[in-house]
Amino acid sequence: MESFSTLFKKEHMGDLVLAIVFIIYLILGLKTPEPIANLIDTLVGKVVLVLIVIYMFMHVHPVLAVLSLFVAFDLLRRSSLATGLDALQKYAPSEEKKMSQFTAYNQFPYTLEQEVVAKMAPAKSSGFSLSQATYKPLMENLYDASPVNA
Repeated sequence: MESFSTLFKKEHMGDLVLAIVFIIYLILGLKTPEPIANLIDTLVGKVVLVLIVIYMFMHVHPVLAVLSLFVAFDLLRRSSLATGLDALQKYAPSEEKKMSQFTAYNQFPYTLEQEVVAKMAPAKSSGFSLSQATYKPLMENLYDASPVNA
């Protein structure tokens, strides 16, 4: 109880005002404005918010520090709702989900055609060789066209 009485002293009036503002923010559930939400919903914004909470735990009353932790979590949640990142993470499919769907669609049963081809006798090799041809090709009249390799 003595801990709460130190919060109401004259030198801690700023802390008391900040605690009241935090409580009002949590109770009213105000939406985060778009410009502020865009700043907070970045990696730098989240790191700065965590650093502020750590600073609060080290330098202010413990009740105000815990209250600032709740406000920080709520501010992060409201910012992600305002920017749409929350919905994107919930409803946009990830690469793993897409690949699992693709593999499910690409599972085909063993068909009759595959069975018949597997039972067929192996094809004889055509004896393809790079030896000289026994014939000589004849060229038609080019009608003043230039050769292809020119």
